[in-house]
Amino acid sequence: MNALVRRWLVVLLFLCSCAGTVLAQAAGTDATCTPKFPFADQWLGADAGYSIPLPDGRDVWIFGDTLYGDKRVVVGNDPRMVRNSIGVSTCRHGNWNVNYTIRRGSDGKPEDFFAAHRPKTWYWALDGVYHEGDLWVTLLCVRNAPIGVSAALGFELCGTDLAHITGISAADPQQWKIAYSELVPDGTNSYPSATTVVEGDYLYIFSQNNFGERSLVATRIPLSGLVDPRKNLEYLAKDGSWKPGFDPKDAKPVMAKGSSELSIRYHPELKKWVAVMFAPKWFTDKIILRTADNLTGPWTEGETVYRVPEMKKGAPGYDPDTFCYAGKEHPEFEKPGELLFTYACNSLKPAKLVNMPNLYFPRTVRRKMPAMK
Repeated sequence: MNALVRRWLVVLLFLCSCAGTVLAQAAGTDATCTPKFPFADQWLGADAGYSIPLPDGRDVWIFGDTLYGDKRVVVGNDPRMVRNSIGVSTCRHGNWNVNYTIRRGSDGKPEDFFAAHRPKTWYWALDGVYHEGDLWVTLLCVRNAPIGVSAALGFELCGTDLAHITGISAADPQQWKIAYSELVPDGTNSYPSATTVVEGDYLYIFSQNNFGERSLVATRIPLSGLVDPRKNLEYLAKDGSWKPGFDPKDAKPVMAKGSSELSIRYHPELKKWVAVMFAPKWFTDKIILRTADNLTGPWTEGETVYRVPEMKKGAPGYDPDTFCYAGKEHPEFEKPGELLFTYACNSLKPAKLVNMPNLYFPRTVRRKMPAMK
């Protein structure tokens, strides 16, 4: 099975009504713009699509497997791609602009923006945060699986690392410096990366277990200890205490049947945490919203806020091989009373992407914020 389809399928594998009055919501810092992702700068589509707002008005976008070139190319079932890339967007006076960066090597050839340092592995770059002038981004380690291991997918996960990005004041991201630190090692069977958020004196990183009901569990690192994340990592245990290290089987399920990609963000106007994600089932067209008074729950079961049209039979352009995933919120672009989120759609048959340019890039949706209890 080709690498890009395997990446898409793991997302699906991991994905295994409120009433009341909505309080007044403050506009996000970039609320006058709606994110759009045109093909440009040799960037021809990608998934993931986490956003990290910076104090200077820029937003850094983290992308997963990225198609590149003058046109989309698929040889057999293998698309031309790098494993990750980034974008930097601005919203000035209502004008949206995004510039993509696919790192170039000394020979000028495209490379992963986040370069894996273990032999025969790669990174799927996921969520991150800004803290005191730098960026911190979670990186999921992936490698091809030996024959007989994960036979259906042909790959296996091999840990999570944390990237520390400095020099982000430079206009050209190729000048940014990246240092890599191990967060959890190979064999942990749960890899913190699903979503991240700074709360108080800690960076919280949520992880979906790769066993049982694939619950979402919580880890955290004190902000003062980010330079040595593995040493300072803690997890929320079943007894409600925070324990050093990470033992997924002793971790308290924060959210039953979680997701490998989602957003968890605090809404002060609602005094609630809001999680946006695809419903935890295979090939679903439902994007749901869950809420909690506390970051670590309990979380509501969730309500459907959107059904993606690309997966509706009979809809214009419907294709049975299309599936959608990677739902997540971007509060910095929300107007008062709104919910703004993105998702991505792909094809089980990569060759179709050549003639289906409407697939494989983040799609943006604005909706009225549902009423909260």
